[in-house]
Amino acid sequence: MSDMGSRHFSVGADRAAPAPDRAVPRVRARRIGASWPAAAVLLAAACWAPFELAPFHTFQLSLAMVYAVALLGLNLLVGHTGQISLGHGAFFAVGAYTAAVLMDRWDVPYAVTLPAAAAVAFVLGLALGVPALRLRGLYLALVTLAIALFLVPLLKRFESVTGGSMGLTLDTPRPPAWSGLADDQWLYFLALAVTVVSYLLVAGLLRSRVGRALHAVRDNEVAAEVMGVRPAFYKTLAFAWGAMFAGVAGCVHIWVIGYVSPDSFTLTLSITLLAGLVVGGLGGYWGPLLGGLFVMYVPNVAQDVNQAAPGVVFGLLIIAVMYLAPNGAAGLVGRAAHWLGHRAGKGRTHAH
Repeated sequence: MSDMGSRHFSVGADRAAPAPDRAVPRVRARRIGASWPAAAVLLAAACWAPFELAPFHTFQLSLAMVYAVALLGLNLLVGHTGQISLGHGAFFAVGAYTAAVLMDRWDVPYAVTLPAAAAVAFVLGLALGVPALRLRGLYLALVTLAIALFLVPLLKRFESVTGGSMGLTLDTPRPPAWSGLADDQWLYFLALAVTVVSYLLVAGLLRSRVGRALHAVRDNEVAAEVMGVRPAFYKTLAFAWGAMFAGVAGCVHIWVIGYVSPDSFTLTLSITLLAGLVVGGLGGYWGPLLGGLFVMYVPNVAQDVNQAAPGVVFGLLIIAVMYLAPNGAAGLVGRAAHWLGHRAGKGRTHAH
């Protein structure tokens, strides 16, 4: 309602106006509270899955969670801050190679490689985020694209460290004797633990004052600056945080795969991650998880159909999502759940 229209209301109506504003946090709280049971059920199913699935399917789910962690970082940058990146696969590679080199050259325990990969990717994201502040839109996309294109030849050049085109072969983490788990189950639970912790960290970040600042920058950068938010500071941090989660995902990827090669981190990976996030849903909690499943399964299924099918499937799915579900698969699922809840509520009303 405009300010001119509000002048026609009585004093009593003006006093009652703030009530809807006070109701907004309660609505958000109910939505957050309603998501916790679904998350608990999903976590229970995830803990049950490796004991019922074949080792190969357990391996696939482990990789899907790895991609979900990478998409959490990309979602911070694109979905919650409004920036664009076509070079997220480069930070994924940085985390993977940091862990691989530490394990291969210096026999560093695999548990130590996780914070190391996160720190290196964070610092690199911070360093690249500062010059990217002057760019936005297409120009920022081109700069991040250049990063992805530049990385693969660079990795091949330092053959004494990275293994060159042949890459590095590593031993995957072995389950401790007390766990009683098979190798694939242990790797699965490592990936699950990292995914859960990453989700908790991102959820806490977005509910804090920092999360509100990121959303303010995304919605209207000029208005955010007027309100005292420093867009340059938060955009740089978002770039660094996004890189950090990609680095963490790259490290866990090495644990699960046991092999790293420059050809695994081409531009195709960056585009696939961005496409997976768009299809899964930008700016939500479920989008990265659905996007991780998309990145893991859709290319494999399409590859079985035809060698050229993955590109066609990606294009068709993105077009379909833009038309049918602008908020991605997560938004489509949310709308379906809302519709079913509305229908159930009407049914109970008619029954009474």
